[in-house]
Amino acid sequence: MHAPDSAPLSDPPVSLRHFRPFWWFWLTRVLLTSGFQVMSVAIGWQVYALTGSAFDLGIVGLLQFVPRILLVLVVGTVADRFHRQRIVALSMTVQAASAALLAMGALHWGFSTTRELIFAIAVVIGICRAFDMPTMQALLPSVVPPTLLAPAIAAAASANEAATILAPAAGGFLYALGAEFTYALVMTMFLLGAALVVRVPARRHISSGKAMTLEALMAGVHFIRSRRDILGAMSLDLFAVLLGGATALLPVYAGEILHTGPWGLGLLRSAPAVGALAMSAWLMRHPIQHRVGRIMFIAVAVFGLATIVFGLSSWFPLSLAALVVLGASDMISVVIRSTLVQLETPDEMRGRVSAVNSLFIGASNQLGEFESGMTAHWLGTVPAVVLGGVGTLAVAGLWMRWFPSLARRDRLIQD
Repeated sequence: MHAPDSAPLSDPPVSLRHFRPFWWFWLTRVLLTSGFQVMSVAIGWQVYALTGSAFDLGIVGLLQFVPRILLVLVVGTVADRFHRQRIVALSMTVQAASAALLAMGALHWGFSTTRELIFAIAVVIGICRAFDMPTMQALLPSVVPPTLLAPAIAAAASANEAATILAPAAGGFLYALGAEFTYALVMTMFLLGAALVVRVPARRHISSGKAMTLEALMAGVHFIRSRRDILGAMSLDLFAVLLGGATALLPVYAGEILHTGPWGLGLLRSAPAVGALAMSAWLMRHPIQHRVGRIMFIAVAVFGLATIVFGLSSWFPLSLAALVVLGASDMISVVIRSTLVQLETPDEMRGRVSAVNSLFIGASNQLGEFESGMTAHWLGTVPAVVLGGVGTLAVAGLWMRWFPSLARRDRLIQD
């Protein structure tokens, strides 16, 4: 993989290491992601224990994703009209209340947890996630100066990856002691996060001031369509991950191809996050300053190649290494795309643009898992993964041709 052309920012006005407002934001992001990860583990275990149905597990995921589609236009407008810290705080408080309700059900305090209750909570979580994810994205540029946005996005991404690695294990351990302990931890995380986010100092948010008309709701979509570089970066990630996502098939690889069992599956699931976390730490210290378009396309191509290597490998260490490289290359693309989108978007539009971007990310991940499963059913597991990697390479080539200004872009901040 080609090393990014990077160097420390020259004479930044303030060091991220000493930039206290950002670390309040970072801690909130850790608590938000950790709470969601732990709650997902607990809900998954509990619904499977209640019903024994893998189909019900899929329903839980679907119920969490559907609100993001239905509310994509509304949440962006809300994030552009109202106090963003308060929106996140309210979302986390509602999720804390949901965790408290499930803890009470686990303890049989007046009622017991049922399949229907878990489904209802999944919808509530989906609604909250639809609001808090794009709002947090829109808030970050108001917390740090533009010169520190790229390393700040890398640092914020490291919060997600660290939570993805550690939180599910903590949730599984506590669940073994009792579901009520897991939900109590989730409730505590969300309440702490809600208390922290309202303390995040940010530059004054200028509301769009427009009524919630259809025109205002669609403004984010129209803005993305009018900015070729933003449209190219967001759609590149959507189709590359949609085709190249192999995570849904990791249980098949662990059991039938690599013959490792559950412990191997745990390592395989963690490997992309380990690569992403390491790369985010590198990018915090060495933000990419030049040839950003070329580097992003190289990163997507490396993602596709790593997918192919993983698909063909039957040697566990090589498979792990391929997934680490996959996660690292994806992080490069994520940081460049996210920074580009935030810098190119006016503050009064960031909520609506972030909402559409959040939908793209969710669609690529979750629809990618569906696509991988269906292709594996039709063609077999290995051909499905390899074909997905080839598809990612094809997307990178086509997008370089269709979005030449993005491929030629030198700096994140245009002169």
